[in-house]
Amino acid sequence: MTTPSPSGALRGPRKHRVSELLLILLAVVISAGAYTLVGVGTQDEIPANVYSYTAWLAALGIGLHIIVWWRASYADPILVPIAVLLNGIGLAMIYRIDIALETGAANSQLIWMTLGTVLAALVIVFLRDHRLLRRYTYTAGLAALLLLLLPLVPGLGRTVNGARIWIFLGPMSFQPGEIAKILLAIFFAGYLVAYRDQMVLAGPKILGIRFPRLRDMGPILVAWVASVGILVFQRDLGTSLLYFGLFVAMLYVATAKKTWIFLGLGMFAAGAVVASQLFSHVQQRIDGWLGALTPEEYNKTPGGSYQLVQGMFGMSDGGLVGNGLGEGRPHVVPYADSDFIFASLGEELGMIGLFAILLLYVVLFERGMKIATAAKDGFGTLFAAGISFTIALQCFIVIGGVTRLIPLTGLTTPFLAAGGSSLVANWIIIGLLLRISDNARRPQEEFATGVLPTFAQDDDEDASSGTASAASGSARPAIPAPAAGGASPDDDAPTEVRPAVRPDEGGHA
Repeated sequence: MTTPSPSGALRGPRKHRVSELLLILLAVVISAGAYTLVGVGTQDEIPANVYSYTAWLAALGIGLHIIVWWRASYADPILVPIAVLLNGIGLAMIYRIDIALETGAANSQLIWMTLGTVLAALVIVFLRDHRLLRRYTYTAGLAALLLLLLPLVPGLGRTVNGARIWIFLGPMSFQPGEIAKILLAIFFAGYLVAYRDQMVLAGPKILGIRFPRLRDMGPILVAWVASVGILVFQRDLGTSLLYFGLFVAMLYVATAKKTWIFLGLGMFAAGAVVASQLFSHVQQRIDGWLGALTPEEYNKTPGGSYQLVQGMFGMSDGGLVGNGLGEGRPHVVPYADSDFIFASLGEELGMIGLFAILLLYVVLFERGMKIATAAKDGFGTLFAAGISFTIALQCFIVIGGVTRLIPLTGLTTPFLAAGGSSLVANWIIIGLLLRISDNARRPQEEFATGVLPTFAQDDDEDASSGTASAASGSARPAIPAPAAGGASPDDDAPTEVRPAVRPDEGGHA
């Protein structure tokens, strides 16, 4: 038998940075081609700014690639190319709507993309270890609630389309709830990783189901109810559904109990019935969903099904292969570049194009969950799973509404739709996933030799769980382990011989 050389062992897993660069260049070429086809299809000429647009898009993608290579060389090589490609396809369609309606949303979207990639790069540069975020568990929860309250401040917030979720600073507007979802994910992950033992092992049994004690669930329930309550008060029920899904998903990942899924679905059904009785615009959307093709709902103003039906007609007209970029009429649908950009793409790219876009989202979600299972610490697993799930759930809510699978909610498709708040938040999520994946794939020797800093866990935070540790002989209920098999890296089994340096404990033997 041949023994691997020490030099080969020290090299660790392959970094795939060259593959990432090639995929980014491919994404830029596809995006530039789509932008060019829009100009040819609508104006019979190549857009005059296609070269500057391509150069800008390439500079953003390659610049972020260089930052990743410099600061997170072991990070996942698929995330940035997928984000650049989705963003580029969205920019091409927004530009197509701009030509028809004579607006300037494409230029604004490119500026927001620039800000988003810069913030993602700053996350990678300055957040050297994602476990540092666990120290700010309660601070993140409080900051999320404060951000959600900002639109209610007189003179700062403003009601748009029945929902008071925006803040305006001069000509600029922003939706603070998009950043709040990241902060809530930090809070949920930090709290659940500290209190998961009590939530699994302690508490009364009702109908064969063990429920956590109120004192263990109290803080996280207060944060969740407050955030959802604020959004309901602001009439932003789409985002409240997103937060509810995030809460249930992270509970399931932390406890591995399927009962949370069924309880969550039941609570959601009850909440939907109550909301339909309390809020007239919710009932209008349900009526427009159920009776979309009836003349009464189609011609109702406001709150009818005109937008939904026009979007469905557009996708139907696109058929299997689409009419071609610039050859359809997606601009007849209200909010064709934001809420209904998926329907606009369906008209011009067809069902095949929509399936290709959906596949990109599936791969993005798969990579995020793979990063979660590969993380060496419980907080990283929960946090990566939570922010990955927000993108997947948001896609389901938006696309399900556009295709009439569920009622419309008013959310935007990640990376594709016009909207700076959502775009910036999703690029920050990409930066966070890159950081977690780099720490997960980085060889243990680089942590041990001080190539990267390690952060000790706060003693008071770990002690607050109040459970027996490995020293007392009680095994901690594990977060679901990676598919490769074996025990989770976060398990503290008493019979296990632990390595000299463990990333989850900041270098303590």
